Amino acid sequence: MNVCIVGTGYVGLVSAACLAETGNHVYCVDINEDVINRLKNGDIHIYEPGLGEIVRRNIAEKRLFFTASLEEGMVDSMFVFNCVGTPPNPDGSCDLSAVFQAARQIGCHLSDYRIVVNKSTVPVGTADKIKEIISEELKRRQVDIPFDVVSNPEFLKEGDAVNDFMKPDRIIIGTDNADTAELLSDLYAPYARSRDKLIVMGVRSAEMTKYAANCMLATKISFINEMANICESVGADIRDVRVGIGSDHRIGYHFIYPGLGYGGSCFPKDVKALIQTALDVNYRPGLLTAVEEVNYQQKFRMVEKVKTYFSDKGGVAGKTIAVWGLSFKANTDDIRDSSAIYLSSALIDAGMRVRGYDPVAGENARAYFRGNPAFEIAADQYDMLDAADGLAVLTDWNQFRNPNFKMIRQKLNFPIIFDGRNLFPTSTISRFGLGCIRVGRPEISTTEG
Repeated sequence: MNVCIVGTGYVGLVSAACLAETGNHVYCVDINEDVINRLKNGDIHIYEPGLGEIVRRNIAEKRLFFTASLEEGMVDSMFVFNCVGTPPNPDGSCDLSAVFQAARQIGCHLSDYRIVVNKSTVPVGTADKIKEIISEELKRRQVDIPFDVVSNPEFLKEGDAVNDFMKPDRIIIGTDNADTAELLSDLYAPYARSRDKLIVMGVRSAEMTKYAANCMLATKISFINEMANICESVGADIRDVRVGIGSDHRIGYHFIYPGLGYGGSCFPKDVKALIQTALDVNYRPGLLTAVEEVNYQQKFRMVEKVKTYFSDKGGVAGKTIAVWGLSFKANTDDIRDSSAIYLSSALIDAGMRVRGYDPVAGENARAYFRGNPAFEIAADQYDMLDAADGLAVLTDWNQFRNPNFKMIRQKLNFPIIFDGRNLFPTSTISRFGLGCIRVGRPEISTTEG
């Protein structure tokens, strides 16, 4: 099939590459000609494991094309996927300006029946507005061309997006047109060979499903973090509590890992957006509001633990902390709403110097803190420890899970690790004479072992 993808961001590029991978001819459109020229040469502008290889292979095999012309992209394409960005507005609502602009342009170039597929994360009712915009453009052109608007939300995890697209848990199709649903079923058939994964529902229900899914996951994260905070106060160990509750199949173990709070481009934005959607219809979303508040507070709890540790050691001012991990999670270079960035900023404000290392997000963090002399990026995770006063591990990259503890102990001025991801076993930390301050778990002092 011929497919047009509007937008070469995270969702658009992954979708384009994966659709091309199963034999479709895909035109990827973006108004940024610099990005288009880079992509034509196989130069990927976002970090996602495995994506570059798929893009370059499908360019070489002439199934994946990049253009700045929407007209060119649409000319033979039955499906036009709207994958442009939807950043948050200051009030937390979704900025739909790019979505609506893309819809107007689609209306300008529509020449035959097309299925317009909304893959961007958008509030309930957006598909109806897009339909109105396209209809207005057709009326302005004085032409009567049939089209359908479908909701097909993405469920891609950063760091594992290619696998999520190729082997999805479910494929949500929001439409009331059975013929349209059948055409999309054909398009997605290669990704549902083991079982039927297509779930067809109303457009508004499909739009709501995306928000409900992300808000549910965010709720689980805030819940386990609140339990961890209570554990710290009552002397319980969240690791044991997690095992105890996760063994109940109604709860399970997924997404109940305590840490520093959720971040990235999806959960923070989507929770805020659904809160605003609810307020717009005069409903007060108490649970979602609490989820967001717990998450915000969680990002700063480790800051207070750092300050408390150094309070009898001259305070934090003038000291240097080494930070392992700057992305909001492992396997991505995304630092948006990253707890590591929050913590680094807060400690700099308190007078500390921050020396950061991340396998792929270092340059993004450097750009974020550009011009701030209290922040620096290191090229090596061990060299950066020289004369540092402590180590904070804030992202769970695999290379941080079993480090050289002996070297860490030798290099740090104070033998302390602030483990924001609960990566390190008590016995290992104690054996090397290190102290460790964790999330929801008893602190390890340097006198143990």
